[in-house]
Amino acid sequence: ADVKLVTGPSFIYRENQQRYVPIKFSVRGRDLGGVVKEAQKKLDAELKLPPGYRIVWAGEFNDLEQALERLKVVVPATVALIALLLFFNFNSIVDTLLAVSVIPMAVIGGILALLFTGTHFSVSAAIGFIGLMGISVMEGILVLSYYNQLVVNSTNRIQALTQACETRLRPVMMTCIAACVGLLPAAMSSGIGSQVQKPLAMVVVGGILLAPILILIVFPVLIRLFSRRRSGDEAA
Repeated sequence: ADVKLVTGPSFIYRENQQRYVPIKFSVRGRDLGGVVKEAQKKLDAELKLPPGYRIVWAGEFNDLEQALERLKVVVPATVALIALLLFFNFNSIVDTLLAVSVIPMAVIGGILALLFTGTHFSVSAAIGFIGLMGISVMEGILVLSYYNQLVVNSTNRIQALTQACETRLRPVMMTCIAACVGLLPAAMSSGIGSQVQKPLAMVVVGGILLAPILILIVFPVLIRLFSRRRSGDEAA
């Protein structure tokens, strides 16, 4: 026998009775999903594996993929549940759609916050968007419910819209300020663990800052155009 000193693995890893070689790396300054997709493209173009070998992307990336798959179900289910509760509240499909229409107004602020701060979209940010949907719908209910109440009491539609916006300005602003101030420290944090909580807080704070402006300016226009509620005087 020939005895030689050669370099080899100090530990042989096995999973499901198969050998594997773990290659680990961390990502900083970029989103994990984008880095992995870029690496996959380069490896597919340049790396030719021998027969019997394969590459499996696991770890945090695998957890991210699973979380995104769950969010594809959770987000539509959340919107559907919100719409269902709104329908039970207003008993009107038109009013339900009007109340749901405030969601894109708040989401715009969250998207702009991510763009301006250079924060990458993540599961944490997605959860922030879900929370933002609930807050924005609550603000829309404040305006629309008071408008409907005024119209039922035979108030002119234009006057009802004006009075609803003026009266509900303070509750809407208080709701936004409370949520914004509560999450502002997390949105500005930079310590250990901030990469988890910061995207969520950034989305909520950005959306809440822009939502009142759009809800009190654009939302009344939508109510004026599409609401079918009429006062007794107008119906006569």
